[in-house]
Amino acid sequence: MKKLIIIIGLFGILGISECYSQQLVYRPVNPFFGGDTFNYQFLLQSAQAQNSFTGPDDNLRDERSDLERFTESLNNQLLNQLSRSLFSQQFGADGELTPGTFSFGSLVLEIFESNEGLVIDILDTTNGDQTQVIIPGN
Repeated sequence: MKKLIIIIGLFGILGISECYSQQLVYRPVNPFFGGDTFNYQFLLQSAQAQNSFTGPDDNLRDERSDLERFTESLNNQLLNQLSRSLFSQQFGADGELTPGTFSFGSLVLEIFESNEGLVIDILDTTNGDQTQVIIPGN
């Protein structure tokens, strides 16, 4: 009670009799978050001025001749046929994936069953890159 009387007394001595306040309202600048739509161009130009990334040249495909594109297509088909042949030799003609460890050059495939289904771990022994493919079970 004494503290309250002291505080009221101080306000009286200092001459503070009225206090003013106003409501604070947040107004976003970015138009994507509810801001003014006229800010869009300014924000876009500002972002583009700061962006130092340059993408790859998209015209490389157009610079190749028909002969180069045909050669690439032929190479892709030959590699596809070769991989199918290796797959059928390793896993049989029916293509049934059986658990085990298999090697194709610098690639090592480990196939095993798990709760999620059939898991295939692929490891490239030349650079250590690794990926995993999960085939969900029934």
